[in-house]
Amino acid sequence: MKNQEQENKAIFAPEFDVKDWVDADGNKTDQVKLADFKGKFKVVYCFQSWCPGCHSAGLPNLQKMVEALKDNPSVAFLAIQTVFEGYHENTYAKMLETQKKYELKIPFGHDAGNDGKSRSNFMKNYQTGGTPWFVFIDQNNEVVFAGFHINVDAAIKALMNVGENQPE
Repeated sequence: MKNQEQENKAIFAPEFDVKDWVDADGNKTDQVKLADFKGKFKVVYCFQSWCPGCHSAGLPNLQKMVEALKDNPSVAFLAIQTVFEGYHENTYAKMLETQKKYELKIPFGHDAGNDGKSRSNFMKNYQTGGTPWFVFIDQNNEVVFAGFHINVDAAIKALMNVGENQPE
């Protein structure tokens, strides 16, 4: 499932540096860390609330994956509003509205940089190219996919098998 740029490189996931999080029900929660999902495959979706492509393609693809894989305890989903422009529009409140609008019962983070008006820490650390953007992190915390273009049906098919052959 590796994309072409990552074919021969092991890229280990940096720790999440996102301060503001809500849980699956939209309640403020502690800062999310990679260790919170030890042994799980992590699918991280990056968006901005004002991004048309996030609403027309990214969020519907995320919904489809979450629904298809809801019974696989070895896959965890997270969404992060990775703000890099439009700070007055891509707010914490808009992140909450997005979670509610798409009925996504997964943790959501809001990352507008350390001062609330500089580029997202997640974007810098994971070198994402904008929004919408998916990052797949395997059970060993290796980034196995990072990109804008995703074949959601192929991703679901691959993720269906995650956890099947792992020791308990």
